[in-house]
Amino acid sequence: MRAGGRQEKVEVGTIVTMDRIKADKDGNVQLTPVLFVDGDKITSDAKSLAKITVTAEVLGDLRGPKIVIQKFKNKTGYKKRQGHRQELTRVKVTGIK
Repeated sequence: MRAGGRQEKVEVGTIVTMDRIKADKDGNVQLTPVLFVDGDKITSDAKSLAKITVTAEVLGDLRGPKIVIQKFKNKTGYKKRQGHRQELTRVKVTGIK
């Protein structure tokens, strides 16, 4: 499945942490598959993948670890410090059709 510029290998029941995503009123999201493997059969063309949907249930929103960004230039007195915490969502894959 693809979400937020990243790809994850999932099965039904897999719990994945991804970039913040909005759920519908029932708390579910639809994700797009990139590759579909069913036993020995592998599907990767866009027409066949358009028929397949990956549904997931949103378990909750959270924030990632804080990272510190520091910039420093020697001999000029320039230094800058900045922090960042990524907004994340934890989802559980409930179906692949």
